[in-house]
Amino acid sequence: MEWTLPFYLNIRQKIILGLSLCVLVIGAVGGISYRYLREVERKQHIVEIADDLSNVVLEIRRYEKNYLLYGATEDLQENRRYIEQGTEVLNKISPEMKNLKGATLLNHLGEELVGYSRLMEEMATADRHGGPPGEAQIKEQLREHGKTLVDSSQQLVQFERQQILTIINTLKAQLLASLGIFLVFGGFLIPIVTHKIIRPLRVIEKTTLRIAQGDFRPLPVRHSRDETQRVVEAFNLMVGELEKRQDQLLQAKKLASLGTLTSGVAHQLNNPLNNISTSCQILLEELDQAEQQFLRKMLTNIEQEVYRARDIVRGLLEFARVKEFCLAPAPLSRVVERSVSLISSHVPPGIEIIQDIPEDLNLNLDTQRMQQVLLNLIENGIHAIKSPPGQIKISAKSQLGMNQVVITVEDNGSGISEQNLGRVFDPFFTTKDVGLGTGLGLSIVYGIIEKHQGSISLESKEGEGTRFTIRLPLDTVC
Repeated sequence: MEWTLPFYLNIRQKIILGLSLCVLVIGAVGGISYRYLREVERKQHIVEIADDLSNVVLEIRRYEKNYLLYGATEDLQENRRYIEQGTEVLNKISPEMKNLKGATLLNHLGEELVGYSRLMEEMATADRHGGPPGEAQIKEQLREHGKTLVDSSQQLVQFERQQILTIINTLKAQLLASLGIFLVFGGFLIPIVTHKIIRPLRVIEKTTLRIAQGDFRPLPVRHSRDETQRVVEAFNLMVGELEKRQDQLLQAKKLASLGTLTSGVAHQLNNPLNNISTSCQILLEELDQAEQQFLRKMLTNIEQEVYRARDIVRGLLEFARVKEFCLAPAPLSRVVERSVSLISSHVPPGIEIIQDIPEDLNLNLDTQRMQQVLLNLIENGIHAIKSPPGQIKISAKSQLGMNQVVITVEDNGSGISEQNLGRVFDPFFTTKDVGLGTGLGLSIVYGIIEKHQGSISLESKEGEGTRFTIRLPLDTVC
């Protein structure tokens, strides 16, 4: 079940919201990490001072022991000097640790240092006066305070170092948590970007290529209420308009072909009309004297010529009629014969059109559009044979193993140069002289074959001829 917001955001708003959240999270993580690093820096500074203080305490104890052993005044002075140095260090570090957890240890260390200093002075006074009866007790207290002083300084160092480790562990945990948040956020963001942006763009890209090949099926519209839905709707509108323009181009090309064919059809109609006229004149002259069998023969000839004229006109009308694309079973040989018949009057002397089509080969075809394909290919072959004699051969064979029919239209004309082979199906590309072609014929042929769910390819060698190969499926349905 897909989770949806109670309100709708377009893609721009979603991207802005996602980037804003990223900036806020990164800013928060960065701010917290910076504060921790500053704290580590301060703690490191305190540890350095605490280390110095610990070393000072050790020096105090060393000169204390030397004084107790040898009674030298220099050791006492050095002891006093290090006590003053320790006091200065305590005064220096106290403001920095005022509100920290280590402040208690620092205060205790200060109190111990004051007590130790007092006892050291009492010990020095006793030594100057020959030693009072309580000197041994003072020494014992001095040793205890000194030991406590060393322990307290080391505890302060250990405590601050432990604080640094705690902060570092907290920072690591926080960074890991931030990484987890980013991964989760990315886990939500990547599907959104993929589903809302990348996938529709890929579909549009594939559909654009499909449309370029003549397949005008629209895209399914998902009601996402964002830019993607509006782009797909606009794209489908464009596809619909392109399909209309394609049909208009096809009809325009067909009308152009009709203009070329009309003069030939007039010539073709002239023969049956002359035969009809001659038969009628003979009947009129022999009507009173002719036998019934002779009359029947003449009328039969008239009827056959009428049918012949009707078939010529019907072929032209069927070719010119505008209708929706739809496939229906039709004998391929009959479609080829009609196409050759329509263009036969425009075949120059010396150019032979050979048909090699099995009579039992039936296909699901849009016969009108397939005639357009064959007429365009035959017309191209005629133009390619610039100096007759020449030959155009139309053949077909079924490949049952591949469930397809292969139709070839080949000529022995001038051929196509290698550099132009990849462009012959592009709209408005032509190698014919100015005024002999618009460059739409083969583009329309390509689109019609694609609508039949087939494919068309060509082989050509300059100066030797061209072969167009059409492959159509045997089980295409309307």
